[in-house]
Amino acid sequence: MLDLIDGLPPGARVLDLGARTGSFHTNRTDLVIVRVDLEIAPARGDGYYVAADAARLPFRSEAFDLIISNHSLEHFEALDETLREIGRAIRPRRALYVAVPDAGTLTDRIYRWMARGGGHVNAFRSADQVTALIEKLTGLPHRATRDLYTSLSFLNRRNFTARPPRKIALFAFGSERFLAVLMWFLRLGRGSLSRYGWAFYFGEVPVRGDLEPWINVCVRCGAGYAEAFLRKSGALKRRSYRCPECGGWNLLTRS
Repeated sequence: MLDLIDGLPPGARVLDLGARTGSFHTNRTDLVIVRVDLEIAPARGDGYYVAADAARLPFRSEAFDLIISNHSLEHFEALDETLREIGRAIRPRRALYVAVPDAGTLTDRIYRWMARGGGHVNAFRSADQVTALIEKLTGLPHRATRDLYTSLSFLNRRNFTARPPRKIALFAFGSERFLAVLMWFLRLGRGSLSRYGWAFYFGEVPVRGDLEPWINVCVRCGAGYAEAFLRKSGALKRRSYRCPECGGWNLLTRS
């Protein structure tokens, strides 16, 4: 997602759909970033915030060079109408990035159990299902898919802004070290125990096919990294690393 943002020309317009406080951060100040949600959160990041329904976007047709739906499609009740609006609002030969959870994975089940459903109204269980639906309703061609791996960062007590549910006791009360060790064990299988969803690329994007997954995901901020990048950056210390983004402590899983 950040590679797509970095590749945009100055003055390009980006729509962050279902953004809350902002689903991404960038240091670029030469882009027009518009963040849309039903309600505007008190804490805000960079960009312009608009309160609107994703199924009835208040923008002219072909207004955006890049649209990002980062873990928001699962929350939209009017999913078909929202996807048609995405197709209307995006400029021809531009890019769409979508990330969604796989409802059949352990991570998504834990999330919905902890958060009493977590606001998810759309259950996606197949990458082919998602790509076919988005291609049909937006008119954008599918270019690439990446498997997304979990870190259970939503269980990290550092990330709670309100009193956590009592169920958090089952996960050592959200201890970061406990989560790092738990994730190391879950990643040994490289299957549904550690995978939680997909990232999809549509339209004109410089990627094709199935992309290499980044299995090392920070238990604090959720940033994913290739092992080669962690080694090159100097973040590794034997079998653990400090997240280059937030400094969280993690155990390395070898690719």
